[in-house]
Amino acid sequence: MAHMTGQSREQTSLFPETLDEAVGADHPVRVIDAFVDSLDLAQLGFSKVVPEATGRPPYDPGDLLKLYVYGYQNQVRSSRRLAAEARRNIEVMWLTHRAAPAFKTIADFRKDHPEAIVGVCRAFVRFCREQALVGGTLLAIDGTKIDAVASRKQVVTAKELEKATAAVDRKIAAYLAQMDEADRDERAAQTDGVDVAAAVAALRARREQIQQQAEALAGRGLSQWVRTEPEAKLMRTARHGHQVAYNAQTVVDAKHKLVVAFDLTNDGNDQCQLHPMAVAGREAVDGDKVTVVADAGYSNGEHGQRCEDDGITAIVPRAETVNPEGKEYFTRDQFSYDAESDSWRCPAGETLTHRETSWTEQKKKYGTKACADCALKPKCTQAAKRTIIRHFHEDAREAMHRRAISDPEWMAQRRMLVEHPYGTIKWMMGHPRFLVRGLKKARSELALSVLGYNLKRVVNILGVPALLQTLLSSQA
Repeated sequence: MAHMTGQSREQTSLFPETLDEAVGADHPVRVIDAFVDSLDLAQLGFSKVVPEATGRPPYDPGDLLKLYVYGYQNQVRSSRRLAAEARRNIEVMWLTHRAAPAFKTIADFRKDHPEAIVGVCRAFVRFCREQALVGGTLLAIDGTKIDAVASRKQVVTAKELEKATAAVDRKIAAYLAQMDEADRDERAAQTDGVDVAAAVAALRARREQIQQQAEALAGRGLSQWVRTEPEAKLMRTARHGHQVAYNAQTVVDAKHKLVVAFDLTNDGNDQCQLHPMAVAGREAVDGDKVTVVADAGYSNGEHGQRCEDDGITAIVPRAETVNPEGKEYFTRDQFSYDAESDSWRCPAGETLTHRETSWTEQKKKYGTKACADCALKPKCTQAAKRTIIRHFHEDAREAMHRRAISDPEWMAQRRMLVEHPYGTIKWMMGHPRFLVRGLKKARSELALSVLGYNLKRVVNILGVPALLQTLLSSQA
């Protein structure tokens, strides 16, 4: 019995297939096509929507946008690979009407329209809200670190500059010692074929360069600087230690796990992200009062108070307090606070009263004179007396914590909501690393990844035929 085979390469057809027949009526690529066609690209900020009367005709920005959305959904993000797909992938040929731009044209489109691309992602969120795909009552906030286009070797810190200066000084001193020895021996300042004087001059120039970098770092008030990617920061990541990265933030709606808001920052932690992301999420779902849930990394009393003032219920546990002096000492949780008297009671029953206020750090310090004669002092502190610190917005922070621990289901639900989108987004990115430099451009990359995830999610929820019908009716 012979094998099942296809047609001969030389076989011609009396009725050749059209490209449209090669793409099924329920193929997800048709959703990308219909969604982009429903957008007002000029209003979003894309250029060349209307071609000039003279000059070389530009590529349709709609076709280039479709190419990027398709690529980010299918682990094809680089401009060179997208250019290759436009010439060999039937789905891409259909999507872009067989347009085959050069990789530089594709790369420039992403580089020149970062804010417009972010607007496209937000436009799809608005579409989802109009289709009642967004609940708008419970939102989950989370962040993840995504590598930037820079090596750790490009990171400059004050400590490293100090070490580099000391190393250069040692080399200069060694060369000067060699020159002194050569002078005593009445030989030319030449050692092992090396021009010592020239080497010293080069090292002094290097030292001057390091000093200028240190002064620039101090003048800008920065603790670190990445030479090739100044807006990125060295951050601690979950799997690869410290890497040059950006901090991606997402807000996920509980109804269908759609990402309704996102942002990209260069803050190394999430402590200052609770309120801005909660507000962004509420605006995206167009809700009056929403509940947001986040992990302990977002525990911030000031942001909790801001959420409360804006009518947002924040559910955020605080990390377990520890005594920095050691585990054998009493933690702050073993001290009780009395709001009426603004004082603390310690495990020995003594009262710690307010001693000092730091307005810059927004905190108060409490202490007592009874520590010296206290029998429990060996279990409390090695210092002369125990000091308790309380931040101005501690009540709001405690309120968020109490809500979180009142029902373990909150944290379980948070995990289910936020981990699913990040897992899919990182899968679509292949190697989770941005391809472009700069915070604004990297944010547009995150927008394309979020849009790709949301499109996949809505296709799974509604199906291609129903979604196509809705998108096409919106164009009418």
